[in-house]
Amino acid sequence: MWTEENNALYKKFVFKDFSEAFAFMTRVALAAEKMDHHPSWSNTWNTVEIRLSTHDAGNTVTDRDKKLSRKIDEINSRP
Repeated sequence: MWTEENNALYKKFVFKDFSEAFAFMTRVALAAEKMDHHPSWSNTWNTVEIRLSTHDAGNTVTDRDKKLSRKIDEINSRP
């Protein structure tokens, strides 16, 4: 579940290993580029942490962030 903290949507994803985490990040990167809305994220081995906020709206949560968060969840739910 995404939580709103510090003017951003936040979620942590944990995968089996680094390869799965990196594959997930690649799929998210392609979707984010298509939406022209890019996450702030970090990856440590099998864990990806994502923060979404809209920089040109003063670093607040907007509909663009909510839309991207739904897309990220959709990507994560694929086998």
